[in-house]
Amino acid sequence: MTDFSAPAEKHRGVAPFTPVSPIYRAEGAAIAIATVVLFVLTGFSWWWLLALFLAFDLSFIGYAVNNRAGALGYNLIHNYVAPTVLVAVYGILVAAGVSAWPLAFIAGCWFFHVAADRAMGFGPRPSE
Repeated sequence: MTDFSAPAEKHRGVAPFTPVSPIYRAEGAAIAIATVVLFVLTGFSWWWLLALFLAFDLSFIGYAVNNRAGALGYNLIHNYVAPTVLVAVYGILVAAGVSAWPLAFIAGCWFFHVAADRAMGFGPRPSE
């Protein structure tokens, strides 16, 4: 008798993850703490970091399609590239005399989320 359920289970269900080494967990914790400090020093309320924490996990929606789409969505959102670009654009705009505080706010929330995930041991997702 052939088991037809095995291939389907491979493409949906539990989201696979790659364990994060202790050094990257420590790095994530340090970045999360630094983000909280900078976030508060720039005048934002710290509780926004917690209130918006799960917003970035909407990237898990791709897992409703399959593991590849889920991993792609998760990995695009759960890295430091985009928030770093937001901070760079924010710096350029501020230097040009343009108020761009929403960019700093979003970047801070984003940095905190990724860093806290790393500190808790969640890393990039494998696509297979």
